[in-house]
This record gives sequence, C-alpha cells and structure tokens, in this order.
Amino acid sequence: MTLDFSFLSWSVVSSYVLKGFFFSIQLTLVAMVGGIALGTALALMRLSRRTWLALAAAGYVNTLRSIPLVMVILWFFLLIPLLIGRPLGAEPSAVITFTLFEAAYYSEIMRAGIQSVPKGQVHAGYAVGMSYGQTMQLVVLPQAFRNMLPVLLTQTIILFQDTSLVYAIGAYDLLKGFEITGKNFNRPVETYLVAALVYFVICFGLSTLVRRLQARIAIIR
Repeated sequence: MTLDFSFLSWSVVSSYVLKGFFFSIQLTLVAMVGGIALGTALALMRLSRRTWLALAAAGYVNTLRSIPLVMVILWFFLLIPLLIGRPLGAEPSAVITFTLFEAAYYSEIMRAGIQSVPKGQVHAGYAVGMSYGQTMQLVVLPQAFRNMLPVLLTQTIILFQDTSLVYAIGAYDLLKGFEITGKNFNRPVETYLVAALVYFVICFGLSTLVRRLQARIAIIR
C-alpha cells in the first residue's frame, strides 16, 4: 500500500477538519473555565470544617475520578434525555459532561494549591480583620492559582486530548473531521496519521510553553 497525502488540500481541511478543530478548542476552553470554577468550589468544600460539605465533595470527586470518561460521556448522553424528556444533542452533552468530569480533577489540583499556601498567610488575613471568604479570595486563592498554574495547564492539555472521546456520541470534533475526510477520499490511514501528527504538534507545543512558564514561576519564587 502506497501512502498518498495529495488529497489534503486547504479546501479539504477547511471543509471537513476546521469545524471539528474549532469545536475541540471550544470544548476545551469551556470545560477548563467551568471545571476550574466548579473544582475550586469543590476544593473549598473538601477543606471545610463542616463534615457534610466535605463528605459530599469527596463523594463527588472520588466517584468521577473512579469512572472512565468515555463511560460518563455515554451515560450522560443516553440517560439525561430520559430524565428531561427530550434529546440534548451531542455537542451540548459533551460540554456539560466534560465540565462536570474535569471539575473532579481540577478540584484535587486546587486543593493541593490551597494547602501549599502557608497557614501564616491565613492567620495574617484574620489578624487584619478579614473574614474567611475575604481571606480565601484575596490572600489564599491568588497564591494557590500561581502555585498550581503549570499543573492546571497540564491538566488542560490532557483535557484537549480527551476531547477525542466525544467521537463515541457522534459529536463533530477534530478527530471526527479527519475521520469523515478519510471516508470521503477513501484514505483512512493517511488521515489518521495526519490527525495523530496534529494532536502531537498541538500538545507538544503547549507542553513546551507550560515548562517555560513553570521555570519562570520558579525564578519568581
């Protein structure tokens, strides 16, 4: 078998691949922002002195971290329409599922970041009259985000790789775009090879940027 990549012109890429690429990026960004927001709330709940809050957050985090993502995607896509009485759609289902799932992982990163801030910082906040919420918002969380920024971005790279799993419910992501291209031109081997190269270039490039950021943060410290 001879490999032939000549069919991969810009018109083909713009017709089939770019739509999936933009959705993968959109899914990654929305799930990252929503996951970090929800994950921060879960981290604060796990660190709360109220037992019921800590147990509820721990149950949520441990449950989702113990289930393969593809199973969560399929469950949400198939079961939620039964509960709400109408189909939700592959793309909206993917966005909601990824946000809820990634929150469990971002939560553990944020919890470690919060715990990395010296307790003296918290006591100093209380000493100047700040409440618990003000101390977290103005003193602890900014330092926690800086400490955990490289890890948060690394998890986001993993999130981008995982977006290919929405293929299981028919969402039009980057991998789906390449798959359709391969079927239309009867060149599946070539398109999957190019898809792997595209994922590698994006993820390797982002990983390099994260390493540089990590080095810069280390210098600041």
